[in-house]
Amino acid sequence: MIASKPRLTFSQIINMNVGFFGIQYSFGLQQSAVNPIYDMLGASPDEIPFLNLAGPMTGLLVQPIIGALSDKTWVPKLGRRKPYFFVGALLCSIALFFYPFSSSLWMAAGLLWILDAGNNTAMEPYRAFIADKLDPSQQATGFQAQSFFTGFGQTLANVSLFVFPMIFVGTTGKLPTWVYASFFLGSVCSIASIWWSSRTTEEIPPTDEELQKMKATPLNVFTPFVEIAHAIKDMPRVMWQLALVYLFQWYALFCYWQNSSKSIALSVYKTTPQDNPKLYEEAVSWTGLVNGWYNVVTFLCAFGLVWFAKKYSPKLVHVSCLILAGIGFIVFPMIENKYLLFPAITGFGIGWASMMGIPYLMVVSEIPKERYGVYMGIINMMIVIPMIIQNLTFGYVLKHFLNNDSGKAVLFAGVLLLIAAAATMLIKAKKHEGDIVMTGGGH
Repeated sequence: MIASKPRLTFSQIINMNVGFFGIQYSFGLQQSAVNPIYDMLGASPDEIPFLNLAGPMTGLLVQPIIGALSDKTWVPKLGRRKPYFFVGALLCSIALFFYPFSSSLWMAAGLLWILDAGNNTAMEPYRAFIADKLDPSQQATGFQAQSFFTGFGQTLANVSLFVFPMIFVGTTGKLPTWVYASFFLGSVCSIASIWWSSRTTEEIPPTDEELQKMKATPLNVFTPFVEIAHAIKDMPRVMWQLALVYLFQWYALFCYWQNSSKSIALSVYKTTPQDNPKLYEEAVSWTGLVNGWYNVVTFLCAFGLVWFAKKYSPKLVHVSCLILAGIGFIVFPMIENKYLLFPAITGFGIGWASMMGIPYLMVVSEIPKERYGVYMGIINMMIVIPMIIQNLTFGYVLKHFLNNDSGKAVLFAGVLLLIAAAATMLIKAKKHEGDIVMTGGGH
């Protein structure tokens, strides 16, 4: 890129990140609506983890490939990253539009694969978009804007699960009518938000030298995997320690997201999807409100955690946040008053804010700047691999050790977060003096 990049106004930085809103609205629906839809279509509890393989698998396979492709791309009038934004957003919009029409469990699972492939196609180039466009002094603001739209998008998705059932009553096909409304809104948000960012923000064209380099080194499909293998071989010890934390942390999160609605149905409404489908819909609606609240908490305290991390240490902050989240999950399935779920999930909201950015701070000082991109990709692998392990193993754990009890699944998630907090204490990282890069959610 050119040596000196023009400084953008705050409104320009916001405009270039509006597209992240659509991506995160989609992820919010995946967290809170997809698993209840699986329940409504007749999935057994031990099948749910396997049906959620789409997210981590596409995150593992699609992101490194798309990231490498976008590095080697320049299309006049379209740009470097924008073509991938549009393709990803188009896939998301199509999948979100057709998802409520799912007539079978496997149709819903297949559409989820398309949806996640689209999300990950848009996600990876969007993160690179910040580095391309912004001067280093403004990059922290750019990433924090993505964090803002992460909270906003996921909150709106979750709140729609509470509001729309009161507006769109009844059933259409095999699913409640409100499902159509939530997913249709997501379909519009996905393509419209990407269109807005693309319309308002021009990409910086590559220099003649960069264009020559692109032509001289055509992209090989194996290139990103070779680079990742070399980076893993040279990976700093602190990243191996973080990988252990992530193993427990992200395994736990998938346990919660897959079981939160059924846990609330059991503890508050005293029902299951099979016993009383109508009452279960109410539980799903309330879960949307509860999950929306933790995303609000995440947005409100994210910048406060940045201050604490600078004043004390990122490790101490992350340990404290994981403990709060773990305790919240442990008490969550024991609560019978639906209003008391909000203070319980507040702990997870604080923990989620830390998970979005603080772990990066613990490792960034030990990552060579020239390999920053590949190591960010490896950290994403450290996120999705535990998810894959969870999807492949937790069905067995839930059936044979937890008696297919969703409340026990959430409690189990809380215990895993406490183990993750203990593992965080083992990390020995250098003190970071610079800005904290807050990342968005997703796979």
